[in-house]
Amino acid sequence: MKKIVAASIVMAILSACATPNATVSKDAQMSKDWSNDRLYSEARNALNSGNYSHANALYGVLRARQPDGRYTEQSLLDSAYAHYKNEEMSQALALLSRFERNYPASVDMDYALYLKGLIFFAEDQSFLRKLASQDWSDRDPEANRRAFRVFEQLVNRFPQSKYAEDSRRRMAQLVDALGGHEIAIARYYAKRHAYVAANNRAQRVLQQYQNTRYVEEALAIMIFSYEKMGNTQLADDTRRVLQQNFANSPYLTKPWQPDDIPWWRWWK
Repeated sequence: MKKIVAASIVMAILSACATPNATVSKDAQMSKDWSNDRLYSEARNALNSGNYSHANALYGVLRARQPDGRYTEQSLLDSAYAHYKNEEMSQALALLSRFERNYPASVDMDYALYLKGLIFFAEDQSFLRKLASQDWSDRDPEANRRAFRVFEQLVNRFPQSKYAEDSRRRMAQLVDALGGHEIAIARYYAKRHAYVAANNRAQRVLQQYQNTRYVEEALAIMIFSYEKMGNTQLADDTRRVLQQNFANSPYLTKPWQPDDIPWWRWWK
């Protein structure tokens, strides 16, 4: 029995050594005689080779040695990026928040904002699949708004930044996603005969997301809901707007129905 207990204790110790903290301690021990220059260089090499966990461990050792040293500013950004690549988003955001607090005038603030935007942009892990299928309507709208606000801040503060163009492109995608979310809700209400609510959601697309691909369907939903509510005058007025702006719209020959497949999915 004593041998079994002793063996269990040994196994527990070995298991503890396999934890992330043990990895950090191992890196601290390995690098104890290194200069800060070498420690930073080894961390960068690990980062560039894609060994993100090792890079973060070394950056952590470096910051523990010198919380406000010459490499601290860059190490925060590098560590945040490494956590982002490891899909450790909360850790990445925490480091970026620390960077923004401690280095508000940094020349790399545009990159910090860009990375923060990317983290929010990827918050819904299925967004790539949705992008591939051309349907972002079920993305988390709050995640979209957070990402949009960060990219907007970058573009407004640093319009000439090398990250500005891609930020603008992502902002357009996010606006499209938000418009799609409103259309999805409008469809939901229309399908359940809540015509006033469906009309309100469709109108919101026209008011807030008029540059997205959902405007045509929003007008069609408005026509449908006005007719269901018996308001033929507003239905006719909206149909004229649809014809003026989308002369070849299929909704002019075949009225929109709640069970229709959205036009942007027809090609799939």
